[in-house]
Amino acid sequence: MIGAGKLERYVMGRTLAGVGAALAVISAVIILVSFVNLSREVAVRADVGVAQLFGLTLLQTPSVVLLLLPFVFLFGGIAAYVGLNRRSELVAMRAAGVSAWRFILPSAAVAFLIGVAVVLVFNPLAASFSARYESNRANLMENYLTDAPKEVWLRQGDDRTQMVIHAKQRDTEQGRVRLRSVSVFVYQKDRAGRPEFKRRLEAAEAQLFPGYWKLWDVREASAGESSVRSDSLSIRSTLDVESAMERYAAPESVAFWRLPDAIRLTEQAGFSGNGYRLRFQQLLATPVLFAAMSILAAAFSLRLARLGGLAGLAGAGVGLGFIVFFFNEFAGALAGADIIPLFAAAWAPPVVALLSGLALLCYTEDG
Repeated sequence: MIGAGKLERYVMGRTLAGVGAALAVISAVIILVSFVNLSREVAVRADVGVAQLFGLTLLQTPSVVLLLLPFVFLFGGIAAYVGLNRRSELVAMRAAGVSAWRFILPSAAVAFLIGVAVVLVFNPLAASFSARYESNRANLMENYLTDAPKEVWLRQGDDRTQMVIHAKQRDTEQGRVRLRSVSVFVYQKDRAGRPEFKRRLEAAEAQLFPGYWKLWDVREASAGESSVRSDSLSIRSTLDVESAMERYAAPESVAFWRLPDAIRLTEQAGFSGNGYRLRFQQLLATPVLFAAMSILAAAFSLRLARLGGLAGLAGAGVGLGFIVFFFNEFAGALAGADIIPLFAAAWAPPVVALLSGLALLCYTEDG
């Protein structure tokens, strides 16, 4: 009989091989689809080469792969366990008195640990690549993009002052925030905490530096006073380059380590940080979701091949995976509309999937 550690390592190795194969297939499909879409998008630019398109595709791919990783664990796990079943290896394990829990739970634990690594390491890398993709795409397709943002609204503030910044155009060059045709509305809070308008600044251009905005060709007007012109002016800022870029980025584009600061700065500026809070909770729940998908893959693949119906069960597992995915998106939409709590929206789908997998395994294995 195979030793305890050897059996677990063998099944875990087969599962990881299936997950790796599923990741390779899904990544290849994503790269192909993204490359085709980018090729159509830049068809108006005859001077864009294949190397540039492929570089943009590689920058876009990690964020899409991150979204589909739960399916990678589901499809890879199903493929691995169905393969073990068809080769009668699961029959031999059952005949030797080995419980399915013995080799399924270690695989689920590995999926959980991979989820932790994905959240802590891969997510920040994917967010960085996504930001570079948007910047490079905008520079490459300048004056050609129909979906490029035409105007920018930013807001910053502290306990005493609030500033609303509007710009008709922004520079997308990597590593800096430069705005053009800028209007800055400055408010100061009274003793009751209500903002009162104090002054307005109009500038031809503004650039964000550490700790301050630098404005050029400025016209300043305070309430009840005439305007004053100056060549340049500096105003204090609570934003840095990354947090300023995050103001017009989706929560999914913000790295895990940046989310607490994004929440704090957004709420400090008077905006709702619910989108960032939901994304933060969803990332915390990601390891549980990966473990749940691993257990669901096993639960739908343990039926003995000689009894028939294995393909149908595996298909049902895939269908349930899509249901979990749409349940997760639907819960996020409900939380965004303040219908259900953010914590429930983030944790309910993975916990329900995990409990469903464990219940099905209990029924299959223990009767």
